Amino acid sequence: MPNFRFHHLKLRNKLVFIYIVCVFVPIVLTNVMFYHVTTINIKNQKTADAEQAINQLKAELGAVIEDAAGISYLYSINKQLNDHLNIVHASHDRYVESLNDISNLFNRADKEYKTISSVVIMSDNPTILASSHIIRLEDEMRNADWYHQIKNLNNTYPYLYVTSDSISVIQKLSDRRTEMYEHVMKIDLNMDYMNQILDLSSFKGDFYFLDPTSQARYGRLSSGQPSVQITTEQTLSLNDIPKPDKAIVISKQYRNNRYLGDWTVYGVLDEEKILYDVRQSGQFILWFAGINFLVPTIVIVLVSRSIHTRIQKILKHMKSVKGKNFERIPYHRERDEVGELAVEFNRMSERIENLINDVYETEIQKKELELSQRQAQLHALHSQINPHFLFNALETIRMRSQMKGEIQTARTIQNMAKIFRKSILWKRSFVTIREELELMESFLEIQKYRFDSKLDYHIEVDQSLLDTEIPKMTFLPFVENASIHGIENVPGIGYITIQIAKEQGEIVFLIADNGVGMDQEKIRELHHYLHEEAIMGDSIGMKNVITRLRICYGDSFTFTIDSDPGGGSRIMLRLPLDKKD
Repeated sequence: MPNFRFHHLKLRNKLVFIYIVCVFVPIVLTNVMFYHVTTINIKNQKTADAEQAINQLKAELGAVIEDAAGISYLYSINKQLNDHLNIVHASHDRYVESLNDISNLFNRADKEYKTISSVVIMSDNPTILASSHIIRLEDEMRNADWYHQIKNLNNTYPYLYVTSDSISVIQKLSDRRTEMYEHVMKIDLNMDYMNQILDLSSFKGDFYFLDPTSQARYGRLSSGQPSVQITTEQTLSLNDIPKPDKAIVISKQYRNNRYLGDWTVYGVLDEEKILYDVRQSGQFILWFAGINFLVPTIVIVLVSRSIHTRIQKILKHMKSVKGKNFERIPYHRERDEVGELAVEFNRMSERIENLINDVYETEIQKKELELSQRQAQLHALHSQINPHFLFNALETIRMRSQMKGEIQTARTIQNMAKIFRKSILWKRSFVTIREELELMESFLEIQKYRFDSKLDYHIEVDQSLLDTEIPKMTFLPFVENASIHGIENVPGIGYITIQIAKEQGEIVFLIADNGVGMDQEKIRELHHYLHEEAIMGDSIGMKNVITRLRICYGDSFTFTIDSDPGGGSRIMLRLPLDKKD
């Protein structure tokens, strides 16, 4: 069993404990759970919003590229443009005339498509004169990276070319297998328009545009600045894209598109940034919990101090009562339970002091008087026994001396003198069992002399009890009762058996006779007589013994009678082994 017990806590600590367990901890746990659930919900909501924003960016960016791809398709199927690029122009005038025929094609693209920055067709036809939309395909252009990307491609579909600062749609307009000259169209997207799309987007993280090989070709940070790690000559692999410790990554790939196939819109969000407001509210919860703990604790300490100090004062005065110091507790008319307790303690102290001063001395005198009366009664009971036995003995001697010789008479007188001598010399209340036995044997010898051969007896005694002290003349009245009232009226030989033994810490005295016995009604009357408190008057014998034993032992002894008419009687007396005062 643990040594700690709740009852050992002081009242102040109990109040604080109750507050912490029943109020503070539930409030903190509730706030923490609410904060945790709110954080998860906001994170999920922010992630869903970001995913929706990425999907929208993907759609808008795809739409812009689709527009550029549509223009490239219109140019590639335009017969006039194809004829203009492939014929050999005889003169400059004829070239200008042919260029004017297709100028509406370029003017329409310039007016209708704000997403397009420029449309340039490059051709190695030597008769072509450089203009705003058609220029000569030089070797310098053939050495560019974009040219190498489309060099081995056919002219069926456009090619998407992305760098750190530009997005272009490039398509071959010629087939070298059937045509003499090479023509390449390069459509540059309006990057201002692209930045405007990103600025207006609800996505607040880093944005990357990944090619089919998972290389980041274009990057824009959450601050609105381009990624410095991506340049015209340098790209970023997917694993090298910088991410915060707690990153939310959203990746959306284009599917089922011939020129955008496997390109990916890639977004990176910092979880700490999107949950910044929630973290701030978490600090508020901590501050609130601290205030919520500190203020009530101070209040509890102040209130408990009001109770604790006064209870301590009451306890101090209660301990002083042991030293008979009945000083009153100062009372300031407090109306709470502690104040009422102080009032009741003062009232109790006053009553105890009055009882000690006014009643104690009287009670002591009364007890002393009672003790003297009980001692006088005890001596009176002792004194009543002697004449009773002396009378019977003298009567026996008188009768036998008239009928028989002097030897038996002398022996009887000797036994009677022994009894008389002991009754005079025994001034103490307790005698040993050995001394009691001597008295019983003298009495039985006198009775044998009286009844002649009509009486016989047998005594068994535990030798370890011979020096044990009992109230004097405890057993003798029962022996007298058995010999006179039990044996005297029996026609045959009367037999008395006496046993004194030790059992379970008690002295057991057992006397049995084969006399006339008693019926149950007589036994009940005898029990009632022995236990009633009435004055005995001239009645002595067993009531005398029971009364003296009750004075000496209280209720620590037992007395039982077992008898049947004509079947003799059996009396058992059990006394405590330890001598009583």
